[in-house]
Amino acid sequence: MTQLSTFHVGSYLFGVEVALVQEVVRMQTFTPVPLAPPEVAGLINLRGEVLTAIDVRARLGLPPSGSERPQVNVVVRVDDEPVSLLVDEIGGVVEVSQIPFESTPSTVDAQVGSLLLGAYTMPEKLLLALDARALLAFDESRTAAA
Repeated sequence: MTQLSTFHVGSYLFGVEVALVQEVVRMQTFTPVPLAPPEVAGLINLRGEVLTAIDVRARLGLPPSGSERPQVNVVVRVDDEPVSLLVDEIGGVVEVSQIPFESTPSTVDAQVGSLLLGAYTMPEKLLLALDARALLAFDESRTAAA
């Protein structure tokens, strides 16, 4: 049984494996990190644990949201490291084991597509399966180049 925790960023509906999601919290105050890439919104203190906050909009190459609503933190654990993903809106948990899974559609922007495992065709919308490791991999590639 495969379940995805879903969230919205721009017009996209994304999902990550429920097992990776530690928690969802309201927008937290974050501390900017000098010289960090634009995708790194800053650091947040979550009950004494310092997490890197990744702006998923910036990571996907999307413009800032014009919405007055604050972003939501989806805290995921990748390789046992917690990271906060800043998203526009939280969705719910979707059982996807009976939904057709396809490779990433060619109509999806290439920058977005490079971060996906594929897509689930749901009746009302396309659910894009986000590869959390790929989303966070920019840290390693930029650090290695420096």
